[in-house]
Amino acid sequence: MEKEQTKWWQKAVIYQIYPRSFYDSNADGIGDLQGIIRKLPYLQELGIDAIWLSPVFRSPQDDNGYDISDYQDIDPIFGNLADMDELIAEGKKRGIRIVMDLVLNHSSDEHPWFLEAKKSRENPYHDFYVWRDGVEGEYPNDLKSAFCGPAWEWVPECGQYYLHQFSVKQPDLNWENPKLRQAVYDMINWWIDRGVGGFRLDVIDLIGKDTDNCVMAEGPMLHPFIREMSSHTFQRADLVTVGEAWSATPERAFLYSNPDGSELSMVFQFEHMVLDQQPGKEKWDLAPFPFLKFKKVFTKWQQALYQKGWNSLFLDNHDLPRAVSHFGNDEKYRVESAKMLATMIHGMQGTPYIYQGEELGMTNVRFDIEEYRDIELLNMYKERMEKGYEEQEIMRSIYAKGRDNARTPMQWDESANAGFTEGTPWIRCNPNYTLINAQEALVNQDSIFHYYQKLIALRKQEAVLIDGWYEPLMEEDENIFAYTRTNELEKLLVYCNFGDTPQTRTLPEEWNGGEVLISNYPDSKPDGSLRPYEAMMVKIKRG
Repeated sequence: MEKEQTKWWQKAVIYQIYPRSFYDSNADGIGDLQGIIRKLPYLQELGIDAIWLSPVFRSPQDDNGYDISDYQDIDPIFGNLADMDELIAEGKKRGIRIVMDLVLNHSSDEHPWFLEAKKSRENPYHDFYVWRDGVEGEYPNDLKSAFCGPAWEWVPECGQYYLHQFSVKQPDLNWENPKLRQAVYDMINWWIDRGVGGFRLDVIDLIGKDTDNCVMAEGPMLHPFIREMSSHTFQRADLVTVGEAWSATPERAFLYSNPDGSELSMVFQFEHMVLDQQPGKEKWDLAPFPFLKFKKVFTKWQQALYQKGWNSLFLDNHDLPRAVSHFGNDEKYRVESAKMLATMIHGMQGTPYIYQGEELGMTNVRFDIEEYRDIELLNMYKERMEKGYEEQEIMRSIYAKGRDNARTPMQWDESANAGFTEGTPWIRCNPNYTLINAQEALVNQDSIFHYYQKLIALRKQEAVLIDGWYEPLMEEDENIFAYTRTNELEKLLVYCNFGDTPQTRTLPEEWNGGEVLISNYPDSKPDGSLRPYEAMMVKIKRG
């Protein structure tokens, strides 16, 4: 990749905010846009380049905002359009762009389009959604909702079923309808004109579905639809666009992230995130973590997309467990393992994403079932209890994979409710906030926060992190994750111990005397020895 071709988002680090859990400015227990504005100095100090904002559009909040009832308004729980404009403007002053989270596979059943669509088959908006004829009680096919139960809902007024791949209150949009597509493009351009820096596209791999053949992801019209959308919208401005694509393979990612800009900047793929679930089963069906497969997945994606596409780099988000609890040791070695994981992911080629609280080493929670709020989690609990699963087994799955692990309030300080709100938080705080919080992290120069700060700065300083070829080392090693990045001038070694026992290996002589750019122990040396969860980046000159 020639330097003159480098896009701003290829050197950027993006920070994801889950607004309802970030910071509450008005004491109603729910985070809001003014709360984010107040915390912009914190994010500026961290050094990030953009904020990916989980949905703040008007919504009944059946699925925490991923059920949008008005794409061109802000939900009152978060503020209003004036607050959104202020956030965009204040972010710009600090060099921080705002990336909106668009849900284009489905809307809320309270969206005006759907309220019209279900009135009759002749309504102009009826074909904005996916309908099939049928008889009440006899579903058009066997499609299941991701949130449990059938994916079809009967509407007596029309004598038809509508498709909902998620909640019954999230009817699927019909991308086969050009009028629907144009309405979507008009909405996207409206946001571009307001100054947003890009879009994250929720479950975008589902919009090209072939419903009658039960092909939901990567349907035949997916990429034609994305290319048309991009040409009508994204290509008008210097934006970052990232699609959520659980079904993506490297070959498909070539299309999504083609350097010609015809589709998107990159996709979120999740192959590395589903390795510890039983094959062919749900995410709740846990399996041992296969470390060697984990390494091989990263190698596959790093090498396959080199100079052909672009990777997104992440270990957690609003739908996933906390990274340090999932892949590290969130007790004795919480700080060391959080820094190690950050070193491992930030050394790769792609755009790193930090999920709120990741830079503090926030951890998973263990609540009683009554304290959880996530619709997916609660539906699963009910369904599995009815099927006779042991409650202890169900709760073990929730502790490991529940989405509310990531949605507890951001831990700002040790005051009541972690400094998140002066009211009653919409979901309980993690009780460990008195020990793990931003106030402590900012003061402690050896904190996880300051380590992330250094990693972000390195991405802007070291060209090899942007354009270097990835080569795995010690691929069959059960304890160490090691790889190199190499360009014409430099070579970088990323060397990480993924366990709580010391490890010693023989490194090639070329690393003797290399410059340690960053490490999570104060006296790390590239001599092949690693302490528990030790990690380092080492640089040498070539030639």
